[in-house]
Amino acid sequence: MALDFRYRRLAYVALNVTDHARSQPFYTGMLGLMPAGELAGEHLYRCSARHHDLVLCEAPQAGLKRVGWQMASPEDLDRLRHHLRGLGLAVRDMDGEYCAARGMGRAFRITEPNTGATFEYLDAFATAATPFTPTVTQIVRLGHVVLGTRTHAETERFFIEALNYRVSDRIDGAVTFMRCFPNPLHHSLGLSNADANRLHHVNFMVTDIDDIGRALYRAKAMNVPVVFGPGRHPPSESIFLYFLDPDGLTLEYSFGMELFPEDGPRAPRRLPMTLESIDYWGAKPTAEFGHGGPIEVATP
Repeated sequence: MALDFRYRRLAYVALNVTDHARSQPFYTGMLGLMPAGELAGEHLYRCSARHHDLVLCEAPQAGLKRVGWQMASPEDLDRLRHHLRGLGLAVRDMDGEYCAARGMGRAFRITEPNTGATFEYLDAFATAATPFTPTVTQIVRLGHVVLGTRTHAETERFFIEALNYRVSDRIDGAVTFMRCFPNPLHHSLGLSNADANRLHHVNFMVTDIDDIGRALYRAKAMNVPVVFGPGRHPPSESIFLYFLDPDGLTLEYSFGMELFPEDGPRAPRRLPMTLESIDYWGAKPTAEFGHGGPIEVATP
């Protein structure tokens, strides 16, 4: 059955951190985000003209709190809601006060059944009242989020058949790179084969290759652990650098990415599970790479 709802983009990612006062200097001074206010204990940050791009929530254990996706229109939000209810999933509509305070139009949440992740879908996202002012780096956008899942094949199938994601590439037995149709980015979601459901990493895209080099030396000056790179990914052609936040969550800067047309895209490739499939340059990830905290499962 053809799915008739369309996405605009990955809207935001919410992370759990154990000490916001400790995390704040990292997310502003290393990552280059701008504080955008606090709501009900959630600290909002921006890397673009939008209301917010990242949310930090203080919690006993660091990891993934939830992920927000913006639909292409209010009608697409309604079609998705109807579709998900038809699949038997519980759909929780967010109240108007919650949405207005966060610059959103209408929104609802579901629990993704394979990973337990909370996904929030919204039909509109406001522009912030003040421009985003770059500080330590030139960020283009929040790029993607990668989730570790212990049921990789089933999770991939659900995103394709139930949520209208398209596969761009696979590294055999390891990771699936997916785009929320018809967003052109090579991937706004990755699914990593893991021994537990957890956050793998969150990506921010920068405007210039020099931003990658500057980040490397900024990390060294701030004693931030670099866990992979710099390098260049064969699947997306992105130049990358991965590093850890104070809780050991993996963040990525990347420059450049393949874009897919809506009509007539190339077929997804299946690359072998080798180091050469994740980096052209020969970098090797450390043991800490992608081993972030758990996915928070919402209580009913």
